[in-house]
Amino acid sequence: MAVAEMHHITDAEWEIMRVVWTQGTTTSKEVQQILNQKTEWKTTTVKTLLGRLVEKNFLSTEKNGNKFIYRSLIEEKSTIQLATTELLEKICAKEVSSVVKTIIAESYLSFEDIEQLEKVLAAKKESAVDVVLCNCTSEQSLYQQAN
Repeated sequence: MAVAEMHHITDAEWEIMRVVWTQGTTTSKEVQQILNQKTEWKTTTVKTLLGRLVEKNFLSTEKNGNKFIYRSLIEEKSTIQLATTELLEKICAKEVSSVVKTIIAESYLSFEDIEQLEKVLAAKKESAVDVVLCNCTSEQSLYQQAN
């Protein structure tokens, strides 16, 4: 499925997808057992969320005896990239660096991660501008200046 064709994914659906991506293939019972470490979702909740993800074409399902096997139809990396793009589209362009700084400050990073970030920043410096222009409407800009 093309990333552009994907529907919105809820926070609860993200939790399910993270399990499926990690497991490769899984059952509703396995999903519930894994998520029981951090949620108190009932079996019906897990099955409802799995069903929604199948309807949205995020997951495929096949019957195997008396259980259903779930498999992701989308890559984790492309889904994360889409979510990141959607986040950045929601905020003022002038605030992007603040968001990136917060993500870096609040994340666990390996030395390799930091080296990759440094390379990206060095390359980005080649096309940097003196001032990032606001991409908000005039009314949004006036509101932000007042607050």
